[in-house]
Amino acid sequence: MNELPSLAPDEVVRTISADGHVSVRVLSATAMAREAAARHGTAPAASVALARALMGGVLLGTEGQDGERVQLQIKGDGPLGTILVTAESDGSVRGYVAHPEADVDLVGDNLGLARAIGFGALSVERNHPRWKQPYSGIVPIVAGEIAEDLARYLLESEQKPSAVGLSVWLSGGGEIEAAGGYLVQSLPGASDEVLRGFEERVAVVHPAELLRGGADARTLLEALLGEAPGGELEQRPARFHCPCNRERVRRAAALLGREELRAMSEAGEDVEVRCAFCAETYRLNPDAVRTLIPDA
Repeated sequence: MNELPSLAPDEVVRTISADGHVSVRVLSATAMAREAAARHGTAPAASVALARALMGGVLLGTEGQDGERVQLQIKGDGPLGTILVTAESDGSVRGYVAHPEADVDLVGDNLGLARAIGFGALSVERNHPRWKQPYSGIVPIVAGEIAEDLARYLLESEQKPSAVGLSVWLSGGGEIEAAGGYLVQSLPGASDEVLRGFEERVAVVHPAELLRGGADARTLLEALLGEAPGGELEQRPARFHCPCNRERVRRAAALLGREELRAMSEAGEDVEVRCAFCAETYRLNPDAVRTLIPDA
C-alpha cells in the first residue's frame, strides 16, 4: 500500500457574499475521510459513501447554533445498508456504515453510488440542549448520491434553496486521496443574475480534485465566489471525533440488568464492547463487570 500524501488541513470556511444574498460554506476533509475509512475497514464504495455522509453532516452541523447537534441517517435498500452520522456545531463528526465490506463498481466522475445506497429515506434531526424537542425532517432518497438528496432535504424540510457538493477522489487502489465539499445557499433578495453566476461555478468546481492538486479550503471558497465579493470569513477546524470512553462503556453496560451482569461475571471471560461510531473496542474483565452489579 502506497503512503498517501498529506493535503490541506481539515477545516470549514464560511462567508456571506458582500451583498448579503448568498451563504457559501466549504470543507476540506481528507484526513477525516481517511480516518473513518481506516477505522471501519471500508471497501471503496463504502469509503465514498461514508466520507460523503460525514462531510454532509459537518456542513449541516456547522450551519447551526453553537451546541447544536445534527444526526443524519441514510437508510437505503442497497448493499451498504444504513449510514448514520452525528455532527456537532464545532466541526467534529462521527459515523458508520452498516455494511462496510459491501462494494459495487464505482464509475463516472461522481463514482455512481446510487446502486450501493438504493432507495429509501434520508432523515435529518437537529437538536440543542436548550430546545424542548428536536427538529426533524425526512425525504425519500431519489438520487442516491447523498449531495443531491441533502439539497432536496434542505429545500423541502427547511425551505433553504441550496447547492451541495460532496466530492471524494479515490486512488487506483481504492484509497481516499482527497475529500471536500461545499454548501451554497441563496438568501432572501438574491437576484437571478447572482444566482446564475453561482450555478455556473458549482457546476465546474470539484473540491476533491482541487484539494488533490494542492488547494485548501480558502481556495475552494474563492473558486465558488468567483468575482462576487465575499464578506468576513469564519473558520473552524473539522475532525473525526467520537466521545466514547471506558467510563461511558461502563455506564452503558450497567444498564444490562442484575441477572445478565451476574451471568457475564460468572462466565469468567472478558466482555468486549465495540463502539459502532468509531470502531474502538473496550474490554471489561469479570471483576470490572462484577462492580456494575447492583448490591453486589
